Amino acid sequence: MKKFIRLLSVAIIAGIVTLGGYKMFFEEEPIAISYEEKPINFTPVNYPNSNVLATNIDFTEAAEKTIHAVVHVKNTTISNEPANIVDYFYGRSEPRELIGSGSGVIISPDGHIITNNHVIENATKLQVTLNNNKIYEATLIGTDPNTDIALIKIDADVDLPYIPFGDSNEIKVGEWVLAVGNPFNLTSTVTAGIVSAKARDLNEFDNHPQSFIQTDAAVNQGNSGGALVNTRGELIGINTAITSRTGSFVGYSFAVPSNNARKVIEDILEYGNVQRGILGIRGGNVGASEFQRSGVSETEGVYVASVEIGSGAERGGIRAGDIIKKLDNINITNFTDLVGYVNSKRPNDVVNVTVLRNGNQKVIPVTLIKLEIYESNELGLEVKNTSKVELDRLGISSGLKVTRPLTQSMANYNLTGIIITEINDQKITDINSLKRIMNERNGNSPIKMTFVDRNGKTNNFIFR
Repeated sequence: MKKFIRLLSVAIIAGIVTLGGYKMFFEEEPIAISYEEKPINFTPVNYPNSNVLATNIDFTEAAEKTIHAVVHVKNTTISNEPANIVDYFYGRSEPRELIGSGSGVIISPDGHIITNNHVIENATKLQVTLNNNKIYEATLIGTDPNTDIALIKIDADVDLPYIPFGDSNEIKVGEWVLAVGNPFNLTSTVTAGIVSAKARDLNEFDNHPQSFIQTDAAVNQGNSGGALVNTRGELIGINTAITSRTGSFVGYSFAVPSNNARKVIEDILEYGNVQRGILGIRGGNVGASEFQRSGVSETEGVYVASVEIGSGAERGGIRAGDIIKKLDNINITNFTDLVGYVNSKRPNDVVNVTVLRNGNQKVIPVTLIKLEIYESNELGLEVKNTSKVELDRLGISSGLKVTRPLTQSMANYNLTGIIITEINDQKITDINSLKRIMNERNGNSPIKMTFVDRNGKTNNFIFR
């Protein structure tokens, strides 16, 4: 019995030692952490005159205001091109329908819709689908290929939702915008982004420079003609193009500013065509290499290389060598800024031009003159009406001035600046007289062009 009690005591003591060792060496005691709450001082970052901070922006109101006013535009064209390589090889072709699609924006309750010219170009039939899936036949009112803007109309039995125009001159880089359209035939799609840049020209070699709003709002095929709106739901642009090696959105999209688009459609409704005003200067960015030789030290603005005779710029007193810094209250940093602002104006509008001359700034009121140009495919030349002052200087009574060649073959003859006085021995008085003579001639007969060159000498040119 004593032996049992001794063994039990040893076992109990061993168990106590083992448990104590485990507690001491292996089991971690809980660690108590106390937090001392202290007031945190934040430095507020204010953006004067800003609507909201990015985290507080609510796009739902702008989306609700605009989504029902953006439509799907279906364009039916007739093609006579060969359908495949076999038809092409054997010279076979049959008329067939081709279907294209894009977007449009309702801009009035009576059904006027603005879209891109390339969306409806060559259409034999136009069909518009509203956001409520109602379908209407549309009528083409007018187009302007230079700005890629077109106006169509549908007749509905009710007033339609529409998007009011905003002032695209007031938008700022970094401002939030929404792109509303129908990419890939997906109706009523809304994407968000910011204004990445303004006054962007996609092709510096284009003879009709544009001034686009650049955004990073996702725009894809089918978005063309859709709306670019601000957070208040106002139309500030018409989505027109993307730059991409794949054909799909990669982060850059471009829109025609609403001020320019609005001016185009108002001209179409009032005059049937677009009334373009010009300052009457030739030049370019002050940083261009050809102007650096003139000793220009400025880095922003438009350098005036020459002033057209009889133009508003000449009459107002703008001189070659001036640097244009502002038009009205709009800063002009490059030539695209100038083009964008002037394209929103009409002939006879007065623009206050701020120029830098000999280190001093001067404000010159300039009345814009009407740009009257015509592209003659028969001649391969673009021409414009000539001012009386220039005609008097050359000692002639009428004629059209060549502004640029339309083909590479005509570019080789260096005819820019000549005055065309006769076609086939018939006097040229204006653009309409040229159109009439070309329409009356036999399409296969030679064309004799009489012109006065830049030195005042009369010459003939035969087109065969």
